[in-house]
Amino acid sequence: MNDKTIKELAVELTVETTAVCDSIKGRAVFTNQLLRSCSSIGANSHEAKYAQSKADFINKLEIALKECFETEYWLEILFKVNAIDKITYDNLNKKCGTIRRMLISSVITAKKN
Repeated sequence: MNDKTIKELAVELTVETTAVCDSIKGRAVFTNQLLRSCSSIGANSHEAKYAQSKADFINKLEIALKECFETEYWLEILFKVNAIDKITYDNLNKKCGTIRRMLISSVITAKKN
């Protein structure tokens, strides 16, 4: 079981993704989009912690979730254009999937309470 918070996992994902993107040449359009969506996961989940209301909290988590789905999309594109190898793709995609599942669970719980 992972005891790390969504924000902590998102920071790790962003740091690793940044390092990968720094090594990719000639794909700036894709890497810029990936970095924007990936870093937004952590930013929005962090903002949720300081939400002004329950609705604002849920909204921030849902934005983070959308950014998580977008991050998975850009990772897939970079893999399919051979900008990243399968091991890198699988590693980053798995981490993103873990965050996505945590966000889904958090949104469901917040909506129930």
